[in-house]
Amino acid sequence: QVQLVESGGGLVQAGGSLRLSCAASGSIFSVNAKGWYRQAPGKQRELVARIRSGGTTTYAEFVKGRFTISRDNAKNTVYLQMNSLKPEDTAVYYCNWLTQWRDYWGQGTQVTVSS
Repeated sequence: QVQLVESGGGLVQAGGSLRLSCAASGSIFSVNAKGWYRQAPGKQRELVARIRSGGTTTYAEFVKGRFTISRDNAKNTVYLQMNSLKPEDTAVYYCNWLTQWRDYWGQGTQVTVSS
């Protein structure tokens, strides 16, 4: 069973930066998009950023200009560079890969931004 493994979360002060990584434990074929979602306590999971197979990126309004999604196909990894972090960015961040047949989700990594 292929899994997505996230890393890079942690505690950071407001204004700081973190880089999240998401690597697949094996080969996943026909990936249409790779993305990052987040879920804060008491809130629904929401899309943060997505990169499609052709390279097109999409960002939620609340992270535009601060977060950057990228990928390294050779390493089968997707990244989320998060700059100018705010306390409201505190959440569990999940990696998602969408294929022709199903979604793959990571286990989540906690990001906590202190004021």
